[in-house]
Amino acid sequence: MNLKIETRQANGVTIVSCQGRIVFGDEATALRDSLKGVLGSSRRIVLNLSGVAYIDSGGLGTLVGAYSSARSAGADIKLTGLGQRIRDLLQITKLVTVFEAYDTEQEAIAAFHGSA
Repeated sequence: MNLKIETRQANGVTIVSCQGRIVFGDEATALRDSLKGVLGSSRRIVLNLSGVAYIDSGGLGTLVGAYSSARSAGADIKLTGLGQRIRDLLQITKLVTVFEAYDTEQEAIAAFHGSA
């Protein structure tokens, strides 16, 4: 199953929505390339994972790499739409302490504007 990535703007924030699986290989590469492109023009990114059913270690590595690149470029990535499985994965890997995660897209966008 291929990963579908959709990008849009809302309230000065770029929202990247993913649907499918984020796994090592083409999907992880597509997400990395997409986020790299977004970082060229936006400093505020919300990564909506509500359509993602599964992330493997390669996918997690891609998320960490994208977050690290964003921080180095003076940008920030916030997560939203985390299902229980992905929440558990972030908890187990201790990445829950790295990423800021929000229940809704609106909350993540508001966090960039200091009103979360």
